[in-house]
Amino acid sequence: MTLLAAIRALGYVGFTLACLPVQIVLVTLGARASHAFPQFYHRIVLRILGIRLDIRGRVSRERPCLFVANHTSYLDIEILGALVRGSFVAKSEVGNWPGFGLLAKLQRTVFVDRRRSQAGKHKTAIQERLDAGERLILFPEGTTSDGNKILPFKRALFAVAQQRVNDKPVAVQPISIAYAGFSNLPMDRELRPYYAWYGDMDLVPHAWEMLKTGVVTIIVQFHPPISIDDAGGDRRVLAEQCQEIIGDAVATALSGRLAPKRRRGLGGRLKKASTN
Repeated sequence: MTLLAAIRALGYVGFTLACLPVQIVLVTLGARASHAFPQFYHRIVLRILGIRLDIRGRVSRERPCLFVANHTSYLDIEILGALVRGSFVAKSEVGNWPGFGLLAKLQRTVFVDRRRSQAGKHKTAIQERLDAGERLILFPEGTTSDGNKILPFKRALFAVAQQRVNDKPVAVQPISIAYAGFSNLPMDRELRPYYAWYGDMDLVPHAWEMLKTGVVTIIVQFHPPISIDDAGGDRRVLAEQCQEIIGDAVATALSGRLAPKRRRGLGGRLKKASTN
């Protein structure tokens, strides 16, 4: 298993180093391909890491669109980055992480400061992206969970969904991510911590143990988009609706009650599920 981890780590580092200069040039030139290239990058990384996706539903074609998902692991970035052509909303500390901070910046991540004094500034930054018709990916739990259930959503993060673009409400699409299978078997609570990164876990040791494991199956479900209008104009109600939709879907997926779908090659499934 140590050999497998080493092969995966070398593959990830080598491929990332090869892609970095390409994305740097694309971003510097302001090329439209700078939006598409990260999606290609994340898809290949999933193959390298042995991640198998079972995708349900379809990515919304609405623009602008705010995607909200539960958050279990750093792998969620690779998963959603491969399926959605958009930018993430992340806490400001991520921008200072060695290596990963640069990758986040090259995907045009919107960094938000948790301090109340900075809330207006970052809300404006997100609003500007949505006004431009962009897609943003948000983890409303504000942190990662153990993967067995979701944490309460932070209602304040849904404030940006109250704005209107061309007199239309911003589309909000809930996405549920469930770490459900391991080497073609259901994943239990003992195995899930190999993938769930939470609490005071150190990143590098956790990632190394994850790389030693077999093939993991992650159920990703895109739910029908909703908007602030569906919540009566109340962001708190919108947050509760998204939390209920995602929480119920995660619980169903982990219970094994979700009917299995015939799996195809990773690349084919990604191509079918993702949109420009």
